[in-house]
Amino acid sequence: MQQLPPPTALRALLPVVVFEIADRFTAAGHELSLVGGPVRDLFLGRVSPDLDFTTDADPDQTLAAVAGWADATWEVGRAFGTIALRRGEHTIEVTTYRADAYDPESRKPAVAFGTSLQEDLRRRDFTMNSMALRLPDLELVDPYGGFADLERGLIRTPGTPASSFSDDPLRMMRAARFASQLGVAVAPEVEEAMTDMAGRIDIISAERVRDELVKLILGAEPRAGVDLLVSTGLADHVLPEVSALRLEVDEHHRHKDVYQHSLQVLEQAAALETGPDGEVPGPDFVLRFAALLHDIGKPATRRFEANGAVSFRHHDAVGAKLAKKRMRALRFDNGTIKAVARLVELHMRFYGYGDAGWTDSAVRRYVTDAGPVLARLLRLTRSDVTTRNRRKAEHLAFACDDLERRIAELAEQEEMQAMRPDLDGGQIMELLGIAPGPNVGRAYKFLLELRLDQGQLGPEAASEALLQWWAGQDHDDAGGPGTRDAARAATQSTNEMRTDHE
Repeated sequence: MQQLPPPTALRALLPVVVFEIADRFTAAGHELSLVGGPVRDLFLGRVSPDLDFTTDADPDQTLAAVAGWADATWEVGRAFGTIALRRGEHTIEVTTYRADAYDPESRKPAVAFGTSLQEDLRRRDFTMNSMALRLPDLELVDPYGGFADLERGLIRTPGTPASSFSDDPLRMMRAARFASQLGVAVAPEVEEAMTDMAGRIDIISAERVRDELVKLILGAEPRAGVDLLVSTGLADHVLPEVSALRLEVDEHHRHKDVYQHSLQVLEQAAALETGPDGEVPGPDFVLRFAALLHDIGKPATRRFEANGAVSFRHHDAVGAKLAKKRMRALRFDNGTIKAVARLVELHMRFYGYGDAGWTDSAVRRYVTDAGPVLARLLRLTRSDVTTRNRRKAEHLAFACDDLERRIAELAEQEEMQAMRPDLDGGQIMELLGIAPGPNVGRAYKFLLELRLDQGQLGPEAASEALLQWWAGQDHDDAGGPGTRDAARAATQSTNEMRTDHE
């Protein structure tokens, strides 16, 4: 087992602000300890964005201790013993020792301030979060074996799991979130309690469940977190559409395991985030959640055909409706709901391309329909390929490559077509003193070629170049010199004019 880092090593890893605030509390005669997530992350070699402390000082004494030192303070959590403050770039929370008593029908605790650090640590969710570093000496206080559990990658509770989850059912969601974020496993007794008490999650607000779910999906191993929700029955209450994906696979295996397929698509989508162009910076909740939900319409649309095949007609449209309904119930914002549902709705569209190819018009329609989620849709499409048939997988990969190539080519063409010269037709006719006719078109084409060669020149320089070009034309000869060659010649002339002006 790894040895605990010595205090000198820990001191080098902590920001100076930790010891500054410790000195102030010590001078005021109070205890202060760094506690919870920041301590856990310190042992994991991670940087915690926030700093959480616990103390025997009450909120008024805390405010007195940081007066003149904190840049700002907030008392929103005073009723729970918490004073928040900011010092430089650091956000800090200081909470009075707690000994909570919970109403079994509510997540909100009836706050009772405690008298000891050990009592405070016992009320925390998991042993890995029940460690503290007593300041200023950095003495580790670990009465429940949190460091050992962290080393083993195991989630346990300081007290009995049943008592912990009865006090705060949201902790069951948090266990699944840590499985995703930290790659840890839950102890057998913890998983058993989660299974037995899954129904208690119903007393938790939709917003709090949503926040834990988002953190889980954005974790390093979201598949592990989702699988824990499903295996314990928590998903039956918070994400039943995913639980329903565990369709019975008939003895002839006429369709793949939809649930395991969805988890694999989730993993593959996460692996495709960002990319060389940085279009989808990871972790991206919209892409990942759409990957998880993309087939949730299948249970409602499964049909056994006369020939023995299994079909899921229109599961994409049905799935999009189900995704919207579930996300509204979880109080997601409208923009996120719209993006996820659109991806679910469009995820099957690609297969028409892979089977028969598309006209340019169909490719443009695909791009238009996807709109702002196009980059995510292309990644979801690739992620949806989980077949073990090598030939089929290679065919689909080639089709994906070809579609993306055509989208890029069409985008480049349309960008070229959208480019306009520095002068329009009316300005050309006024400048050259000509009426509508072929010469206007030739002049316009000359200016467009010049624009493509040199970029935007501005009306003045473009007018000078056009007059020079016009002076060399045979105005009665519709053919005249090639506009591309003339534009090349004008490029040199225009560059010389720019040099003169400089």
